[in-house]
Amino acid sequence: MHLRHIQPNPTRMKRLMDLLRSHGKYDERVLSAISTIPRELFLPKSMSTEAYDDACLPIGELQTISMPSVVAHMTSLLELKGTEKVLEIGTGCGYQTSVLSKLCKRVFTIERHKSLSVTAVQRLHDMGYTNFTPLVGDGTLGWPGQAPFDRIIVTAAGPWVPEALVSQLAVGGILVIPVGPQDAMQKLVKIVKESDSTLSESFCGSVSFVPLVGEQGIKESVRDYRRA
Repeated sequence: MHLRHIQPNPTRMKRLMDLLRSHGKYDERVLSAISTIPRELFLPKSMSTEAYDDACLPIGELQTISMPSVVAHMTSLLELKGTEKVLEIGTGCGYQTSVLSKLCKRVFTIERHKSLSVTAVQRLHDMGYTNFTPLVGDGTLGWPGQAPFDRIIVTAAGPWVPEALVSQLAVGGILVIPVGPQDAMQKLVKIVKESDSTLSESFCGSVSFVPLVGEQGIKESVRDYRRA
């Protein structure tokens, strides 16, 4: 099925973009990318009418598609210029992947649920995206064979920042990740790797994400639909 010629609903997209721009804190390049992506293609048909709401919605496997405002916020924090090699932890339905693909050189994206990965990859190919490489595996371990990465974005929350991801971040690179428990709001953290031995960390807001499951994350999946 060819999806590359499908355009977002203009009325609903304008309403969403007006909302996002009213926040006054997102990179305009990020907003422009989001404005071209029909979000309904990443959701079950039964939820198409909700596609342009600023809401997280279930996509299967107890995972969700993030709120557009959270996608805009996290992507803006990456400070993408178009030349970066980006690692995404948590492909999900592929929506965040599609935004990243429009803004960087190449996306390497890891998803632990094979069913979600297969569907997302097919969808992204059908939409015409070619600058991404998928992997089914443990995202907390990163992708050593492709490291280092200029940027890393994690769309699930663990109790700490996985050391594997920090080690695979290039000097000068940025890591954006939610950190915290599953029974409370988590903090969104931006980490800049200033040198091999120096990191700077800043708090960028409170969020609520599904668990980051893996060897360097949560050992057992928590059945929780929450996701920012």
